[in-house]
Amino acid sequence: MSVYGIVQAKLLSRLVGRGRPTYSPNHMKLLKVAPADTVIVALTNLEKGETHRLDGEAYTLTEAIPAKHKFAARDFAPGDAITMYGVLVGKAQTAIPKGSWLTTFNTKHAASSLAVRDSHYDWTAPDVSTYRDATFRGFQRSDGSVGTANYWLVVPLVFCENRNVGVLEDALTNALGYETATPYESKVAKILAMLAGGQAEDILQTDLPTAPKAKPVSPVFPNVDGIKFITHQMGCGGTRQDAQALCGLLAGYITHPNVAGATVLSLGCQNAEESLLAGEIQKRAPGFDRPVYVLNHQTIGSEEAVIDLALKQTLLGMQQANTERRTSAPLAKLCVGLECGGSDGFSGISANPTLGYFSDMLVALGGQVILSEFPELCGVEQNLADRCVDRPTADRFAHLMATYSQRAIEAGSGFDMNPSPGNIKDGLITDAIKSAGAAKKGGTSPVTDVIDYPEKATKPGLTLLCTPGNDVESTTAEVAAGATVVLFTTGLGTPTGNPIAPVVKVASNTKLYRKMNDIMDFDTGGIIDGSETIEQAAHRLLDFVVSVASGDTTVKAVLNSQDDFIPWKRGVSL
Repeated sequence: MSVYGIVQAKLLSRLVGRGRPTYSPNHMKLLKVAPADTVIVALTNLEKGETHRLDGEAYTLTEAIPAKHKFAARDFAPGDAITMYGVLVGKAQTAIPKGSWLTTFNTKHAASSLAVRDSHYDWTAPDVSTYRDATFRGFQRSDGSVGTANYWLVVPLVFCENRNVGVLEDALTNALGYETATPYESKVAKILAMLAGGQAEDILQTDLPTAPKAKPVSPVFPNVDGIKFITHQMGCGGTRQDAQALCGLLAGYITHPNVAGATVLSLGCQNAEESLLAGEIQKRAPGFDRPVYVLNHQTIGSEEAVIDLALKQTLLGMQQANTERRTSAPLAKLCVGLECGGSDGFSGISANPTLGYFSDMLVALGGQVILSEFPELCGVEQNLADRCVDRPTADRFAHLMATYSQRAIEAGSGFDMNPSPGNIKDGLITDAIKSAGAAKKGGTSPVTDVIDYPEKATKPGLTLLCTPGNDVESTTAEVAAGATVVLFTTGLGTPTGNPIAPVVKVASNTKLYRKMNDIMDFDTGGIIDGSETIEQAAHRLLDFVVSVASGDTTVKAVLNSQDDFIPWKRGVSL
């Protein structure tokens, strides 16, 4: 291997935790992630008939291999196991000659079974000496938590109140100075003028005027980052378990460190009763002292009476919230959610391992990280179970995984159906391949806790949270569990955000970062082209997160008002 290849192998050693990935010496065209792997990753487009050498072995390609995809490192017979990241990720459906492209036509999902066992996990934490005294500027809450933002929340207990939430949004947003100008009004005016002038046939070929920048925000309450209006389609008509889970989720938002107070609208007769919400708030935050105003529509009477009282209470509460100020807090007070969506074949090589090293750094500093998306841990359960701090924690993880998998099967699906068409198109052809890369977001630290949806993360270190792989459902749950910042990796691009927590979009490749820069925040493509190491990217990411947490940097999802919120109905979503 060339010096260049050796350097890169050292830089990316955390891809597998132990062992070193190996590369072709020809400008990083090939990657073998783990020594035992039987597949090779194409880091760039490869042509049919080309011969490449890796670790002294020659590979002649039987067909063109697109970048991000994999080809066979040896001949496979039908039924042979296929390994990547050092774990089983599939089996051959047909004979696959060495140098051939692995696709959904010749490869099927397969994953190793989980056997919970007593084990001792030794962890070597990364060097974080330069960050020991580092701080961020956040909002200190009386329960000891620290928010990275200071929002007021308006939320319904049942979908029947969604319209009234909208009425409050119309009344308050612009009046309080949180409205921004729509950047596309001038474009609409141009199109309408052309239609009126009989130029319809020219519209598609006409360049529209550049969208103006949004007008500066001058809020009435400058220390309140915004007033957020959440709606949903739950609260009644489903199971009582759904109502209980919804109240738990909403309680997670109301008591969240990033929320100064909340206005809650209740119809009065729904399954998601006010008493359920109160109980869930008490469960998560005993002695909770931030203002929460619950308005019962059927008790108060008319819509106007409800809105009048809501306006009065909300503005009084926001005036109180405006007295809060940012103060210095140690990085141990950060709680970071780890998420991925629109993943590609580079996600598990660049962006996700960067989050993994970041996670290990934050854990070493005493902070919290939350890894979710249980369908995307399929095939790496053994590694995670072996990392659990004790047997009961490992047992709970195994139970939640098995229960979720069985519910998916009963619904006529299964974890093997998790990869989306976009995932498959960009090289993630089995759920186990996707999972092995997705799990890299959790780094190598011990698993200190395992919690079920919609529970709260309470322990420092790495927490596993049972959620679906759906981007928004999982991000919604991570924030309810306490994440004050979410790191979201993507290789294809997605605008996903959250109403109360900044969602940092981490691109797996520079092409995506440049192409969709209006929604991307951070680029890890240098790991693919060899200009940056995972460790360097993770240090840069930690600095970026500190800036975001301190309110000095506004992420694109916040700038774009991308306030996605979807509760999870158990057993329905992968």
